[in-house]
Formats: sequence, C-alpha cells, structure tokens
Amino acid sequence: MLLSRQETEFYLKDLETPTGKAINLTLAALVLLSSGIFVAETYSIPDAIRFQLDVIDTIIVIIFAGEYVLRLWSSENKFQYIFSFYSIIDLIAILPFFLGAVDIRFIRLLRWFRILRLIRLIDRKFLFGTITTDDGVIFAQILFTLFAIIFVYSGLIYQVEHPVNSHVFATFLDAFYFSVVTMTTVGFGDVTPISELGRLLTVLMILTGVALIPWQVGDLIKRLVKTANQVEIVCSSCGLKFHDVDAGFCKRCGAKLGE
Repeated sequence: MLLSRQETEFYLKDLETPTGKAINLTLAALVLLSSGIFVAETYSIPDAIRFQLDVIDTIIVIIFAGEYVLRLWSSENKFQYIFSFYSIIDLIAILPFFLGAVDIRFIRLLRWFRILRLIRLIDRKFLFGTITTDDGVIFAQILFTLFAIIFVYSGLIYQVEHPVNSHVFATFLDAFYFSVVTMTTVGFGDVTPISELGRLLTVLMILTGVALIPWQVGDLIKRLVKTANQVEIVCSSCGLKFHDVDAGFCKRCGAKLGE
C-alpha cells in the first residue's frame, strides 16, 4: 500500500510508533555502518574485502539518496526543507557519491559528515531511550556530540594529510589520536600536519576544542546544579521524576503532582 505525503513525512519524523522507530533505527545503523566502512578502508585490507565494502557503501548511499528524495517529496515547505540544517547534512552525506567522477578533494572530504546525520535522533533523545534520567541523557548527548565532531575532524585531517604525509597519518587511528590531543589542547607535537589545509584544520580543531568543550561541560554542570535543587516527585501522567521543591504541577505535561 502506497503512503500519502503526510504519512510518509510522519513516519520519517516519528520516533514513537513501532514503524517510525524501525525506520529511524535502521537509518542510524546504516550511518554507523557507513562510518565504520570509511574507517576500515584507511587500513591495508585485501582487495576482495575492500570491493565488498565498496558495494555495501554504495547500497547505503542509494538508500540515503532515496530517503532524501522522500523527505523532500513529503515536505510541505520544500524550499524551507532544502535549506534546513538537517537537509544540508543529508545532502552532504550523499553528494560525494554522485560527484565521485569529479576529482576534487573537498568532495571526498564531505563523506565524513555522514556521522552528523545522527544529530537528528540525538535531539529527540531517541538513541538514548534506555537512559532513565534527564542528566544521563544530557551526558550521553554531550559525549556523542564530542565524539561526532572529533570523528569528522579525524576524517578530514586524514584525507588531507595522508596523501602527502602518509608515514605520520597512516591510518584513521593516527588521525583520531591527533584530533583528540589537538582539540583538548594537549598538543604533544609528536604528530604534526605539513600541508596548508592540514594546518588550517588544526587551527579549527583548536578553536573548536577551546569553544566547545568548556561550553558542553558548563551545560552539564548547570544541569547537575539544577537537579540538586529538585526533589523526586514522580508525575503520574508522564513519569517525570524530578521537580522543584515547591512545584504543584508537572513542568513537562502540566498534570497536578501528588495524585
């Protein structure tokens, strides 16, 4: 049975019904699988296995392209969707495949941004549904956000430096190590880029680390302090556990507490 535009849009965004969960869980698994393939291909593997990974990755990209078309087709405001943050991330995820015949470095770099597609699910607390407390969800979101950004930077610096500095940036792990010590401003200096673009990326890593990490940690601390000033009063309607001491109604659903 064919779905209408409204039904298609609903299931692509829905994270509550079994169908919506199945669709979005599948997409999340494909993102992780695709990212794992990229990492594996930075190592020396047999040509037969590399070919199989390329075939799997091609299938994943075709699925992503189909998803993008469905989201665009089902969107009520197509112009707004095309220029939305998530749409741009989706487009970046599939663009290298369709422009692969063009030998331009930045096109190959775009593939590392696929991991950011998971932000759509993180914002809805979907991937961390098994975590029961709000603080646990926030902490998991912060960790994944930091990991995703480090992952993207690692992929970028690897593809920039590996062709000209392969003895230093031999694998993805080398690039990941460099990204971690750079973004945390530790900077051991044992791994350094030599290309101009690599040095520019290093500067961006440092600026991102200086700006992002304190901000994320500060957000977590503010949340912990806020929770410390609350008491455990379970809402009988939505199940929210913590509320302000003098709260008479649930801050999430508005139900009266204590009933």
